Amino acid sequence: MERTFVLLSSPFLGPAAWDPVASVLTARGYDVVVPSLPQDPLFSPEEVLRALENSVPGLGELILVPHSNAGLYVPALVASRPVRATVFLDAVLPPENGRRPVAPAGLIAKLRDRVGADGLLPLWCEWWPEEDLAALFPDPQTRRRVEADQRRVPWDYLTAEVEVPAGWATNPAGYVAFGGTYADELREATARGWPVRILDGRHLHMLWDPAAVASTLVEITDELTQR
Repeated sequence: MERTFVLLSSPFLGPAAWDPVASVLTARGYDVVVPSLPQDPLFSPEEVLRALENSVPGLGELILVPHSNAGLYVPALVASRPVRATVFLDAVLPPENGRRPVAPAGLIAKLRDRVGADGLLPLWCEWWPEEDLAALFPDPQTRRRVEADQRRVPWDYLTAEVEVPAGWATNPAGYVAFGGTYADELREATARGWPVRILDGRHLHMLWDPAAVASTLVEITDELTQR
């Protein structure tokens, strides 16, 4: 059965950040799906999940690759699709069951005073100091393309919780970290006995070295599917 990589982007950022890796995987002969996300800014976790379910195939050997906040939606997709394996890429790692806040308390506190009169937060790229943000992009053209794909997120989404169906953690999974941003998740993945890799980079390293990221995804997927 043909392997299909499903590249899941954070609702805070948008699918354009996956374009370089999608191009590399496609050139190497893999099927690739990059799901679209709600365009209406007044969305909820339920609406995000519904958009993903409408975009993710229901058949085939699916390899989920969530980046960042998209990791929250893996359990529900595993429960509803024939997912062969998941490779978390510098991503949130959900608990085995229960509920998980969309954002950590520190980020909520940081952004509480940034909410507009319309109830929406600024674009994700406006959340961070310019010196930190600029280092995430390899060139101005890439930055413009990724920034253009963002949408403003409602405050109610940031403070919501995502339901985590039980049983997803028995599905084969691995973890790829870009540096130490998700150190706690990396430790948890290691404790679960998952294959893990660390690529020396920042949170959007797939924009800097898509070939290396694609190769690492294939490598871990090969390991997971041969178990």
